[in-house]
Amino acid sequence: MIVGNLKPVEEIASSISGFNKVMVIGCGSCVSVCLSGGEKAADRLVHELISKDSLETGSTQFEVGAVLRQCEKDLLENYLEVPPDVDAILSLACGAGVQTLVSVFDKIPVIPALNTTFLGALDEPGTWKEKCHGCGECILSYTGGICPVTRCAKRLLNGPCGGSKNGRCEINPEVECAWQLIIDRLSNLGRLDDYERIIPPKDWSADRGYGPRSMVHPE
Repeated sequence: MIVGNLKPVEEIASSISGFNKVMVIGCGSCVSVCLSGGEKAADRLVHELISKDSLETGSTQFEVGAVLRQCEKDLLENYLEVPPDVDAILSLACGAGVQTLVSVFDKIPVIPALNTTFLGALDEPGTWKEKCHGCGECILSYTGGICPVTRCAKRLLNGPCGGSKNGRCEINPEVECAWQLIIDRLSNLGRLDDYERIIPPKDWSADRGYGPRSMVHPE
């Protein structure tokens, strides 16, 4: 899922300064799971913006709303009602959700309340870790289901570098060496032959080589 975290409330307050009525819109998908989005998070944010005396939002009125997924244009068009007196939208969604809101409400400023961070997974309660880079050319079938593009600091495709030590990354000793994890996983699966496979250089054009990517489902 996409993981995001709330911007400093002072930054948010500054970004909505000067607007008379702001609609704070939660997103009920990815960022609600990591407790940054959703209607409850929107309510909490409004309460914080109102209650902090140091913030210049005293004259601003707030409206709270939510939609299941802000990144789906048809959901916004059909299920999100923005009152006519709202002069700015504060979005608790990832960057994709913010930009989808922009495409639907082209006459209203849309302001992000979150910093979008990474594609991650919930490893333990309250802890999300980056697991996927979205590179467009998945090699997990050859690496025991562990992604070296994301989890190796150097994005190495054919084994560890010479600097890893005791199963730890030389860039950051607190991080496990991705290739040590891959080797251990393949060994447990009895598939160490996969480690001998040479993975060719990646086609980085599938990542960001040709600019923003899109996908059209075949009819």
